[in-house]
Amino acid sequence: MIKILKIIVALTAVIFASIGLRWIVAPEGVAAEFGMTLMEGSGLSSQIGDLGAFFLSIAIFILLALTTGRRIWYYPPIILLALTAIMRTMAWMFHNASLALDMIAVEVIVCVILYVGSIRLAEED
Repeated sequence: MIKILKIIVALTAVIFASIGLRWIVAPEGVAAEFGMTLMEGSGLSSQIGDLGAFFLSIAIFILLALTTGRRIWYYPPIILLALTAIMRTMAWMFHNASLALDMIAVEVIVCVILYVGSIRLAEED
């Protein structure tokens, strides 16, 4: 069971890393998958920089958690993803955005996977 959980956690890192790298090499495709159009000028720079950094940071934190066995590295990606789900919900509640339940569900599920990983895979800190 531990081996399967490690594989699932590692796969989440690979998925987030691939999304982050796609923001660098093929932003048109990844933007469309997230329901966005690419901005121009400084907005494009922010869009690619911020979103690429977000996804790559999550991947790095997950890999650090797996390789070091330290529980503390699970917390940053959990916080980032939980806040993303909360902010999406607030965007719907207060700013007339579409309720992106599919994206929120993925974020919550990955948070749960990482939390379970922090309990089962990490050594005591």
